Amino acid sequence: MKSTNNTMDRRSFLRISTLASGGIMLSFSWLAGCKFSKKELLAMPKEWFELNSYIKIGENGVTTIYSANPEFGSNVKTSMPMIVAEELDIDWTNVVVEQANFYPKRYDRQFTGGSQGIRRGWTPLRTAGATARQLLIDAAAKTWGVPASEITTSNGTLSHKASGKEGHYGEFASIAATLEIPKKVDLKKVSDFKIIGQSKKNVDGKKIISGQPLFSIDHYQDGMLTAMIVHPPAFGMQLQSFDADTVKGMPGIVDVFEINVFKDDYVRNAFDVAAFPKLVAIVGKSTWEVMQAKKSLQVKWEPISESTFNMKGWGGDASTVKVPSGLESSKDQEAKMKEYSKKVARVLRKDGNPEKAFKNAHTVLERTYTAPFLAHNTMEPMNCFADVKTDSATIYGPSQAPELILNTLASSLGMDKEKIQINLSRMGGGFGRRAYSHHMVEAALISQKAKAPVKLLYSREDDMTDGVYRPNYYVTYRAALDKDKKLLAFHVKGGGVPECPVHENRFPAGAIENYLAEGWEIPSNITIGAFRAPRSNFIAGAEQSFLDELAEVMGKDPVDFRLELFDRAINNPVGTDNDYDAKRYVGVIKLARDKAKWGDTSKSSKRGFAAYFCHNTYVAEVIDLDYSNNEIKVDNITAAVDCGIVVNPDAARNMGEGGITDGVGNALYGQLTFNNGKPDSDNFNNYRMIRHQEAPKNIDVFFVENNEDPTGLGEPLFPPTFAALANAMYKATGKRSYHQPFARS
Repeated sequence: MKSTNNTMDRRSFLRISTLASGGIMLSFSWLAGCKFSKKELLAMPKEWFELNSYIKIGENGVTTIYSANPEFGSNVKTSMPMIVAEELDIDWTNVVVEQANFYPKRYDRQFTGGSQGIRRGWTPLRTAGATARQLLIDAAAKTWGVPASEITTSNGTLSHKASGKEGHYGEFASIAATLEIPKKVDLKKVSDFKIIGQSKKNVDGKKIISGQPLFSIDHYQDGMLTAMIVHPPAFGMQLQSFDADTVKGMPGIVDVFEINVFKDDYVRNAFDVAAFPKLVAIVGKSTWEVMQAKKSLQVKWEPISESTFNMKGWGGDASTVKVPSGLESSKDQEAKMKEYSKKVARVLRKDGNPEKAFKNAHTVLERTYTAPFLAHNTMEPMNCFADVKTDSATIYGPSQAPELILNTLASSLGMDKEKIQINLSRMGGGFGRRAYSHHMVEAALISQKAKAPVKLLYSREDDMTDGVYRPNYYVTYRAALDKDKKLLAFHVKGGGVPECPVHENRFPAGAIENYLAEGWEIPSNITIGAFRAPRSNFIAGAEQSFLDELAEVMGKDPVDFRLELFDRAINNPVGTDNDYDAKRYVGVIKLARDKAKWGDTSKSSKRGFAAYFCHNTYVAEVIDLDYSNNEIKVDNITAAVDCGIVVNPDAARNMGEGGITDGVGNALYGQLTFNNGKPDSDNFNNYRMIRHQEAPKNIDVFFVENNEDPTGLGEPLFPPTFAALANAMYKATGKRSYHQPFARS
C-alpha cells in the first residue's frame, strides 16, 4: 500500500453547509467526474453540500463526482472518475458522471490536450478519493466507538467485523464533514484495484447515440439570435470596408457590424491564435437567413502590412512575434524550404564529432522528407453560444483549454474575469483545434454588440479556410557509414513554415556516438497550431522511414537494427538529455514483433515496422498491406503500447484504433495547399479524407503490463503509423515514400 502526503487544507478541501438531512461534499483540485448510486436514480438526496471541485455524498449514500476536464472524445469523462471511484471504494455501477463547468478557483488545469489528462491527474485524483474514504472511516469509528484501523470499506459500505456493525457512506457524511483532514492517506496497491483496469462503457454513450444535446451547436435559448462571420478570402489580406446596407433589408437580418478579437495593447498567450482578428459579423433570426446575407454582403479587402504583436510564453516572459506581409503559395514555400535546408541552421544538439565522421565516411546516405499543411476538419464545426450583458457574460461552447481564453475574453469585453462564466459542452472533435478558442471571443463580442444572446456558427467552409493548421514541414536525414557499413554518425536537419519539427533529444539521440540535430523556421502569416501529436506527427514518419532505409543499406533487419541501437542506449548511452527510457522502448518493439510474428516467412512480405515515443508513451506498430492492381489496402495493423497502467482497457483500445486510422488517412490523403494566400480546399469535396472502405480491415492493440503510473493515449499511436505505412508500401511497391500524402507522391 502506498501512502501520500495530503497537502490540502480544510478550506481548499472541504466546505460544509448546515443541512437538516446531512451530507458531505469534498473539494479537490483536479477532480473530474461524478457518481450516483443505483438508489440515487430512484431517490436523489434531499440536500447536497455546495463545494468547489468535489466529491459529494448525500444522506442516502448517493455519491457524485464532477468531471472537470473538457471531453472531446478522449474519454476522460469516464476514465478520470474511475480513478476517483477506485480509491473512494464505491461501486461503479452506481455511478453517474456529470460535466463540471469552468471554475478556475475550484479546479486546477481544466485542460484536455497533450495526452496529459490521466498522467497529470493520476495522483491528485487518487488522493481525492482516498482522503474522502478515510474521512468516512474516521466518522464511522467515532460513531461506533471502535478503532478506525479495524474498519473496512467495500462498494460504498463501511464495516466493523468484530462488532458486526455496518453502514453506507451516507450515514456518516455529516460527521465526516466535521473531522480534520488526515495528513496522510493510504492509496491502494495496484493488485487491489477493482475499477481501474476494468473496461467501462462511455458514460455519455447512450446520450450520444440517442441524439441528446451534449454539444453547444445543439443549444437553444429563447430570444437567441444566430450569427456568422465573414473573414478575408486569403491569408495576407484584411478587412478594408463593407456595405452593411446591402443586406440589412434582407429577411431576418438584425444587424451587420465589425468586430476585432484582440485589443491593440493586449499581450496574447500562445493559444491566442486567430487567423483574422478583424471580421464582419452578421446577426439574424435563423441560420438560413444569415447564410443568404453572408453571400450577398459586399466587402472590400486589402493586403496586410508586415506587423508584430506581443505574446506571453509559458514562463510568463513576453516576446515579439513578427507577421510577414504577402500572399503565400505552397509552391513558393516548398522552394523556400529547400533553400533554407541548405543554409547554416541553429544547432539543437551535438554529440561527439559528427563533422569529422561524415568527412571520413565511406558512404553517406541522405534523404529528404516533406509534409504539407493539414486542416483539423472537426466533425462539429466551430461554434459558441454567448449571452453578454452589461455586468456579466455567460459563454457556452467547445473548448479544450478554457483557462487560456479567459484573460482574452476579459480584455476584449472590457469586463472583470470574475464576471465571466464559461460553461463547457462536449466537443465534436478537436485534437488541438479547440485549444484555440477565438470563436468564444468572437461570439462574446457579437453578443455584446447585438445586446442579445447569440449562437455563432462556422460553416464547413469557414472552418477549413479560417483555420489553425498543422505546419508545412521539411527535414533531411544523413547517415555516415564506414567501408564495413558500420554506422559512424547521424545528422537530422529540419524546419518548416513556420515551425521546426525536430525533437533533438529523442531516439536515435543517445544511441549514436556522433550525432547532430539542427533546426530552422520560416515566418508565415498562415496561422498554425497543435495538430494531433504536434511535430511528432511528421518527424516520426520521417525518422522511422529513414531508419528502415538505413537498415537496408547496412544489410540488417529493420527491427534488429533498432534493437542494436537501443542496446547502446541502455548499456552505454551517449549524452544525458535523452528524453526516453530505452528499456521501455525495447519492450514495445519486442511485443509488436512477437504479436505480429515479424520474420515469419509465412506472413506477407508487404509489411512495415515503426516505433516512436511521444507524450510519455511508447508505441511500436506493424502494418500489413494488400497490394494488387496498383491499389493499396491496409489489411492488418498490430500495435504495442506502453502507457503504464491502463485505466479503461476498451476505451484505450478504441483510442488506439482511432489514432491509427487517423494516421493512415492523413498519411495517404491529407493535404492542404495555398495559392496566393487562399486555401485550395474549402470542403470535403476537395479535401481528401479516409473513407470507410479504406480503413484498416483489422487493428490489434496490445498493452505492456506494468505498474508504471499511466500516461496518455490520444496522440502517441498516431505518429508511428505514417512510417509503418510508408515502410510497408516500399515492401509492396519497391518505391520509397518521401513526401506526404503518399497517395499523391
